[in-house]
Amino acid sequence: MNIQIFGKSKCFDTKKAERYFKERRIKYQYIDLLRYGLSAKEFDVVLRGVGGIDNLIDWNSRSDSITLMKYMDDTRGKEDKVYDDPSLMRTPIVRNGKQVTVGYCPEIWATWE
Repeated sequence: MNIQIFGKSKCFDTKKAERYFKERRIKYQYIDLLRYGLSAKEFDVVLRGVGGIDNLIDWNSRSDSITLMKYMDDTRGKEDKVYDDPSLMRTPIVRNGKQVTVGYCPEIWATWE
């Protein structure tokens, strides 16, 4: 298993995800989303894994960009904005190869073991 956790350092769900894997002694790699972001290939894998850009966006964010995106119909435009500003993504993003979850999903991670 090759687990990657993309998260924000101040996100409680990211910390819970790290704790989940630590308690089960499953090795994982943590990547600070705000500092390093996602590569273009990783971003495409995540989009396919979660079922589209609308599932990746943190709609509860207080950013002005989120308010604007609520009224956008252009999927590609949303993808570009989120790729350029990783703070708009819901976290944690947990990857196991091509399997991806967004948010705290221990019921899905249990099937990966």
